[in-house]
Amino acid sequence: MFDLVALAFRADITRVFVLTLGKEQTNRAYPELGVNGAHHAVSHHQHDPLKFEQGHKINQYHIGLTAHFLKALKATPDGDGNLLDHSLVLHGGGISDANEHSHIDLPLVLVGGAGGVKGGKILRPMNNLLLAMLERSGVHTDKFGDATGRLPLEPLSGV
Repeated sequence: MFDLVALAFRADITRVFVLTLGKEQTNRAYPELGVNGAHHAVSHHQHDPLKFEQGHKINQYHIGLTAHFLKALKATPDGDGNLLDHSLVLHGGGISDANEHSHIDLPLVLVGGAGGVKGGKILRPMNNLLLAMLERSGVHTDKFGDATGRLPLEPLSGV
């Protein structure tokens, strides 16, 4: 699916997409990774080392797919740079600890040059980032979930 999205970006058919790789409640197994149990059951690890390992394999697989996509964007010339320079990609999960059903400190990765966000930060609430991303994408709204304001994104040069 990522290859299709990269192709759509290259052809300038779209520059916006949402892709769910495997939500936390899915019953999908990953036998190709050696994970025969359902993703949801594995996520409720109850501190079982085997379930931790299986969950790690699933997460590694998903981030590997995203890395493949990012490499494809970086390898594609676009204007004064490449597609990754002009994109903002958010990869993450909807829950930080499925065992506890915790939504605090979600594991997110923000990649691409379009946002100008400096890395290594903890952003709270996350909806401040999402509100800023909407604004940067041309969607103007004053409220998004529990956002308390927009995360300041650096201006894009030449835009």
